[in-house]
Amino acid sequence: MKPINVGLLGIGTVGGGTFTVLSRNEAEITRRAGRPIRIVQVADKNLELAKQVAGGKVAVTDDAFAVVSNPEIDIVVELIGGYGVAKDLVLKAIENGKHVVTANKALLAVHGNEIFAAAQQKGVMVGFEAAVAGGIPIIKALREGLAANRIQWLAGIINGTTNFILSEMRDKGLSFDAVLKEAQRLGYAEADPTFDIEGIDAAHKLRIMAAIAFGIPMQFDKAYVEGISKLEAADIKYAEQLGYRIKLLGITRRKEAGVELRVHPTLIPAKRLIANVEGAMNAVLVQADAVGATLYYGKGAGAEPTASAVIADLVEVTRLHTADPQNRVPHLAFQPDRLSDVPVLPMAEVETAYYLRMRVQDKPGVLADITRILADSQISIDAMIQKEPAEGEGETDIIILTHVCKESAANTVIGKIEALAAVLGKVTRIRLEELQ
Repeated sequence: MKPINVGLLGIGTVGGGTFTVLSRNEAEITRRAGRPIRIVQVADKNLELAKQVAGGKVAVTDDAFAVVSNPEIDIVVELIGGYGVAKDLVLKAIENGKHVVTANKALLAVHGNEIFAAAQQKGVMVGFEAAVAGGIPIIKALREGLAANRIQWLAGIINGTTNFILSEMRDKGLSFDAVLKEAQRLGYAEADPTFDIEGIDAAHKLRIMAAIAFGIPMQFDKAYVEGISKLEAADIKYAEQLGYRIKLLGITRRKEAGVELRVHPTLIPAKRLIANVEGAMNAVLVQADAVGATLYYGKGAGAEPTASAVIADLVEVTRLHTADPQNRVPHLAFQPDRLSDVPVLPMAEVETAYYLRMRVQDKPGVLADITRILADSQISIDAMIQKEPAEGEGETDIIILTHVCKESAANTVIGKIEALAAVLGKVTRIRLEELQ
């Protein structure tokens, strides 16, 4: 049977892994797909690298637009990244009637609505399993495996860099800055780690999963995003003493008034499986009405894990290449004309529990003032630690875990606590989720 011809845009880490795995497992992949899948042209600005990886087996060019316009190519794999030229290339490939496979979560989170609409109009597919959680087949699970369910919420550790940093801070008691430098030395963090440590990368991935879970359009700009750069080793230690671990979570939850969409450091009970995901690994916990809780765990990045997801999309597109477009699985799981306009809730309307740490003067009445402020706002205390001050010091830490309340109420309480004369500096606030 005639092979499916693939044009590969970008042959860096993931592109090189895709080329390697596709070549190594060619016979097995052909048995699954029903016909051979072959990369026939590669585009990369670094021609020497491209020629080295390709090993003279395929045509190499530094003009990516030549690939998306090549009439011999059936599927374009976009692994360039970013919002700029990648968007132009993807839309041009679609315009030329080519299917697209991409690992570009930023592109889809911001421009996915436009890209999927163009693909639907042209009758082509856009595969993006590799855009979220590397080699974990979470898109397939949400879009197809859980199709019978009304998904209630999902929570994910979906950035390996931040999970590595938090694991090292907990294990070694080191500061954020010290662990970040180590992560950069080991290659887990980029020279400019902003996208990872400030939660932007996780927010891109969460936006894609929320769209599929709830059948809503991409709305990246409405997500609440908070990173881990302000976390202190003391908070990780106190959380541990209280039976919790801190993870950067992406959380989306269906509520009566709308959908929560948030990324932030989160206390999770240490007994939860997801709380024990360490190092650079990823995990996504999904709660649905029929199946209950399901957990998806694995490598969230790397050459071959991500290549695994890219090739899975290539196989799916190959199987459905000649199928009636109306009978394919919709990009966002729900039929395009049945997407919901349910709003994304502002963070002030979100309900969760809180970890509050405050540095206070060690004198009578301070704790009573703090608890009275909480009581006046009808916020209950779940647990509390009051540390003994070090010898010769007149200051100490008070740590409080609250029951669930609205973020707006927590903001008011924190403002009143910080206004107390005996409270020194800002209150450290970390949200808490039981994930039951």
